[in-house]
Amino acid sequence: MRMGKTRMQRSFVDSFRPETRMALDFELADPALARPALTVSALNREVAGLLERSFPLVRVQGEIANLTRAASGHWYFTLKDDAAQVRCVMFRSRAGLLAWTPRQGDEVEATAVVCLYEPRGEFQLTVEFLSRAGLGRLFEEFQRLKQRLAAEGLFELARKRALPRLPRSVGIVTSLQAAALTDVLTALRRRAPYLQVVVYPVPVQGAGAGAQIAAMLAKVSVRREVDAVLLVRGGGSIEDLWAFNEEVVARAIVASALPVIVGVGHDSDFTIADFAADLRAPTPTAAAELAAPACDALRDTLSTQLRHLARRLEARLQTTAQRLDYAQRRLATPRAAFAALDARVGLLRSRALAAAARAMGTAAASADALRARWLRARPDVDARRALQVRERLAAAARAQATAGRLRLQTLAARLAALDPGAVLARGYAIALDRDGRAVTNAGTLQVGAPLRVLFAQGAAGARVESVQAGAADDSAPT
Repeated sequence: MRMGKTRMQRSFVDSFRPETRMALDFELADPALARPALTVSALNREVAGLLERSFPLVRVQGEIANLTRAASGHWYFTLKDDAAQVRCVMFRSRAGLLAWTPRQGDEVEATAVVCLYEPRGEFQLTVEFLSRAGLGRLFEEFQRLKQRLAAEGLFELARKRALPRLPRSVGIVTSLQAAALTDVLTALRRRAPYLQVVVYPVPVQGAGAGAQIAAMLAKVSVRREVDAVLLVRGGGSIEDLWAFNEEVVARAIVASALPVIVGVGHDSDFTIADFAADLRAPTPTAAAELAAPACDALRDTLSTQLRHLARRLEARLQTTAQRLDYAQRRLATPRAAFAALDARVGLLRSRALAAAARAMGTAAASADALRARWLRARPDVDARRALQVRERLAAAARAQATAGRLRLQTLAARLAALDPGAVLARGYAIALDRDGRAVTNAGTLQVGAPLRVLFAQGAAGARVESVQAGAADDSAPT
C-alpha cells in the first residue's frame, strides 16, 4: 500500500514543470514540512520553550555594558567579553534583593536562565542573581562543602527531627539588631500568642560569626529551655550570608538535641545551614509560621473534635438505651419464678396427700377383707380372741396411718425447704445475672458485672466489686 501510494505521488510530481517538481520533491523528502506553516509567534514560543528546557540555571561571567534602569524597576544591560556579548534583563523582584548596586564596566558573575524574548525574537538571559567577579570562588567553596557534608549523610531526610505538634516555647537565634527578629516576633505574636519566646542573641555577619552561632546552638541544646529553635537572618549578598555556609554551623545544627528551623535570606537564598536544618523556611517570617500551628486553626480543630466527640457520645448513649430497653423486655419479673416454684410445691403436696389417702384406704380395706376371711374360716373362735384380733388389726391400721402421716409430714417439710420464699424469709437473698439466671458459682462472675438481688420483700441492683472463687466463706466479702 505504501509503495503504491509513493508511485502515485511520483507520477503526480513528474507532471509539473522542473522548478515545481523541485519544490514538491523537497516536501516529499521531509514529511514534517507537510505540516501547516507556523506563525512567527508560535515559532518563537517553541524556540523559547526549547531553550528553557535545554538549559538549566547557568552562571555567566562578563563585563556590564549598556546598563539601563527602567522606571518600572527592571534592569537591562549587556554582558560582554572580548569576543561576544549577550543581552540581559534583571526584573525588579530580583534587582531589589541585591545588597549592592552594579555600575557600567563592573566585572560580574550572573546566575541566569537562558530564554528568548518572543516579541523581537531576541536571545537573552533572565538574571536571577548578580555578584561581583571573584565571588565565584565562594560559590565553588560552597559547592565543595555541600557535596562533602552530603556524602557524610548530614543532609539525609532520615536523620532530620520532627517538629513538635504543639510546642510551648521556641528559641530564636539571631542578632538583636536584625530586622528578621522583628518580623519573627510579629508573626509569632499574631499567629501563636500562646507561645513563650526566648531570644538568644548572636552576630549573624562578619568574622567569627559562624563560630558564635555554633556555640549558641550548642548552649541552647544543653539548656533545653525551648521545644524548637529558629535560626534566622534577613537577606543579603553571599558574603553577608557566609556565616551560615560554614561547616561548624552545619555540624552544630545536626548535633542539636532540639529541632532547628532555618530561615535565612529570601526565597532564592540557599545556605549550607538550610540543607542541614530539620526544616528549611524561605524567609524568617515563614520560619515563624512553620514553628507552631496558628491559634485560629487550633481552635477550629478543637471545635471539630468536640463536635465529633459529642456525636459519638450521643450515639453511644442511644445504643446503650436501646440495649437497656431490650434487656428489660427480655427480663421476667422475679415473682414469676416464685410463682412457678409455688405451683410446683402445691402440686407435690396435693399428690402426696392423695397418695397417703389412697394408702390408708387400701390398708383399711385390706384389714376388713382379712377379718372377714378370718371370720369365715374360724366361725368357732370365741369372742375374746376375735376382739383381740380386731384390736391388733385396728392397732396395725393406726400404726400404718401414723406412718403414712409421718411420711406425708416429712415430704411436706422437704417441700417447704424447697420453697424459695421460705429461704428468703430467713434472711437469704438470690443473685441474678444480667440474663436472669441464679448465680451459684462466684467464679463465673467478673468484677464490675451488674447483678439483681432478690429479697423476701423487694429487689435491688448491685455490681460486683471483687470475686472470691472456691468454697463459700462467711468471712469473705460479698
